[in-house]
This record gives sequence, C-alpha cells and structure tokens, in this order.
Amino acid sequence: MRFLTVTLNSAVDRVIFIDEFKPETVMRTTRYVTSVGGKGFDTSVVLRHLGADTLAVGFMAGENGRLLQSLLENYGIQHDLVWVGGETRIAHVIAETARHRISHVIVGALEIEPAHADALLERIRAGLEGAAWVIGAGSIPTTVRPSLWAEVVRIARTANVPALIDSSGPPVFQAAEAGLDILKMNREEFYSTFSLPPGSWDDLVQAARSAAARLGVRHLVITCGADGILAFTSEGDYHAAAPPQAAVNAAGAGDAVSAALAWRLTQADSWQEALRWGAAVSAAVVLTEGTADCHMEDVQRLLPQVQVTPLY
Repeated sequence: MRFLTVTLNSAVDRVIFIDEFKPETVMRTTRYVTSVGGKGFDTSVVLRHLGADTLAVGFMAGENGRLLQSLLENYGIQHDLVWVGGETRIAHVIAETARHRISHVIVGALEIEPAHADALLERIRAGLEGAAWVIGAGSIPTTVRPSLWAEVVRIARTANVPALIDSSGPPVFQAAEAGLDILKMNREEFYSTFSLPPGSWDDLVQAARSAAARLGVRHLVITCGADGILAFTSEGDYHAAAPPQAAVNAAGAGDAVSAALAWRLTQADSWQEALRWGAAVSAAVVLTEGTADCHMEDVQRLLPQVQVTPLY
C-alpha cells in the first residue's frame, strides 16, 4: 500500500530557533535545522514516520532542489520529480521558543512551463498503480494553470484512487467539480477562499457546512491550529482536539492531518477514529524541531487524550 503525494511548490525549510523576534535588533542563534518543505513533501515525511510507503511527485529546481532531494531520500521517500527552471525555495522558519510561535520568510521561485505541468501529470499516472490515495497539497504557482489540481483529481478518479487536496482559493472549486473526495484547508484559508470575515466558532461551523454543501464535496476538513480540527463528512460533522502543546515547531502540523486521515481511512477506520489519529499526529509534530517530524511514542501517548465530539 502506497500513498502518492503531489507538491507544486517545493521548498527547503531552514528552521531558525530564537527566544523571541525583536525588530530592529541583532538576533543570534546557535541552533537551526534544515528540513523538507513543501506541503506534499511534508505529508510524505509524516507518512514515513507512520510506517507507510509513499511516492513523492513534484517540481524541483536548482541547488536547493538537489538538497531537498537528498533530504527526501534520507527518509526513504521514493520520488519521481520534474526538474524545472528557477530555484526551489528556501523557507526561513523563525521559531520563537519563548512564545511558541513561528513565522516564514520565503525566498526563491520555480519557473514552470506548460510542458512541465504535462510531465507532472504523466508522473502521477505512472505512479497510481498500487496507490491507496493521492494527496495534493499546497498552492498552485502563478506560472501554472489553475486547473492543475482538478486535472490531478480527474486522473485519480479514472484510476479509482481517492484524492485529498489541501489547498485554497479558486483552484479548489475546480477540484471539487472534478469529484474531489476530501478538501482540506486551514481556518485562515477557508475565510479567504470563501471571502468571509473571521467570526465566532459557531459562525465558522455554519459557514463550513454551507460551503461543503455548495461545493458538493464528500468531506471538508478545516484545521484550526490549537483549536483542533473541524470535519464535515458523510458520517457526520465532528470536532477533534488534542490537549494544547508547547509548540517547538508547528510547521507541518496541518500536513500531518492529511497524512493521518488518508492512512487511517485506508485502514477502514471510521471518520471519528481517523480524526482522533489526525489530531494526535498533528500534536506530535509540533513537539519536534524538524518540519513534519514526529515520534510514534508521542502519537501513542496523545491518542487517548484526543477528544472527538459530534457537531449538531
């Protein structure tokens, strides 16, 4: 059983640890970590920590791309990459240990031509044999046609493989029309995608229910950081939350939800149980220094502490 992940915006995460960000001062650190970046690639990292096989497909470029490729290989992640122009991004992740918060400063851009996108789709077709899920994650670069996630979904459906897309903005509407199985995004992306002002928790729940019905997606998942996960599914609507954690590096926590849901649904878990795993794995990720890294002992410790509550 293998999970195929798709990354359109690759990155190398350089996680820099400081006590607190102080503008207009010199801040020094003796500690930083170089990690896999790009949401689909991060999903593959989590899947490897969960003991699952994964094939990572995505765009890659330049010296940073070669570094990222070696990082993927260090995890034992199989890959089938499309090399393009430009340079794979460096995402400087500033982790403030005193405030338990992170910020991103991103440098670099890929130069992707239409032929590169066509080559990526061919890589996906070739990798679908034996795949349990296709997980596409991240934004679509501005040089790439906005229909690409929808094209990925249609290819997966043709092969009878379910698809999860973790993205936002107009491309997700096309993906939903193509027959998407799970649409996932974070709370801020949800407000932006549907042009909604931030509101109360009850407002968010009602707006999400309305959006799921309007889009016609079978399942809508919204990650809400420390407030947990909202899921609107064919089995019911749920809120899943792990106990609050003192975050070391929260980057990749949302990607952990994608990985855990696909993995557990493949094990024939109910949505409630899959969400329990999603919340536990996400909470475990924030306890590590590396982006999307986690330890199974942390997951197992957190799992019985997760609360999954039906929404009425």
